[in-house]
Amino acid sequence: MSTILQNDLFIRAALSQQTERPPVWMMRQAGRFMPEYWEIKNKYSFLEMCKTPEIAADVTMLPVDLLGIDAAILFSDILVTAEAMGGDLSFEQGVGPRFSNPVQTKADADRLNVDCIDKLQYVADAIRVIQQRLNGSIPLIGFAGAPFTILSYLIEGGSSKDFKKTKLLLNNEPALAHQILQKIADVTVAYLNMQIDAGVNALQLFDSWALALSWNDYRDFSHHYNKYILANIKRSVPVISFCKGSSVFAPMMVEANPDVISVDWNADLKNIKQALPEGIAVQGNLDPFVLYADKKVIREKIHQLFERMRGENGFIFNLGHGIMPDIPFDNVKYAIEVVKEFRY
Repeated sequence: MSTILQNDLFIRAALSQQTERPPVWMMRQAGRFMPEYWEIKNKYSFLEMCKTPEIAADVTMLPVDLLGIDAAILFSDILVTAEAMGGDLSFEQGVGPRFSNPVQTKADADRLNVDCIDKLQYVADAIRVIQQRLNGSIPLIGFAGAPFTILSYLIEGGSSKDFKKTKLLLNNEPALAHQILQKIADVTVAYLNMQIDAGVNALQLFDSWALALSWNDYRDFSHHYNKYILANIKRSVPVISFCKGSSVFAPMMVEANPDVISVDWNADLKNIKQALPEGIAVQGNLDPFVLYADKKVIREKIHQLFERMRGENGFIFNLGHGIMPDIPFDNVKYAIEVVKEFRY
């Protein structure tokens, strides 16, 4: 984008440049912990919110206006690619995403449509509306779900505690798993390139369920496709690679050549950072449950992390995963204030 950002802290940190303080944004920052989110959500279904550019922009802007974060993230869902490919997606209150036509056979896999990017045009439209509203104030992050995570939803028909059907596929029918994963990866490349063309300033690849995998399965069924995506998208904006399990998989994630690795809360962030090649930034890695705690504790934990990361270029403050819906809004706002007051 030609727009010069008024606040480019996030971009500088993502490119491992020096910053006067760590930039802050939070996964799921435009979400159910905000009363204002529910005012919108009570009028529309979740998919209506995602598919109506003006509403997606309204929700994206909530944390910009109410929290003062350093980067906005597009309001959408990782499963929109799976829906575009032919998944019959719905969201049930208290249950989460559901596919009424899970992929169970080779015929189901063959039916998955790769030439479907026109069905995701509403995302590009939303990005353009959001960028008009942001007007260069802060960067906008686009995103997609990583192939393994999307595969697991398509196979399980929704969320899963044990990924039994998915793992059975990987073990018994690896060729079929690879066929589906390659299709998802090709759609994801086209989808992320569409977001870049529409004007996002950065991208994040979400591999939310990678932690379910063994090291070898992660390499073969997750990392291989993440690497393919990062090699085939236009690398004109910084790319963040996130997986639950990054504290374990970070040494392999590096091989995909992301600009930033987003780290869960199970690792010491400085140890991870120092083990990474020069020029790869880290994002994270506060345990989101800290945000339930007393404000004094929130401040202490954030300062602890910042002192640990002192002297390290390429550090974006975030949570190890997303904000939970019942975390007090006040605590989230306070945490962001604590970050923004800090100076190295």
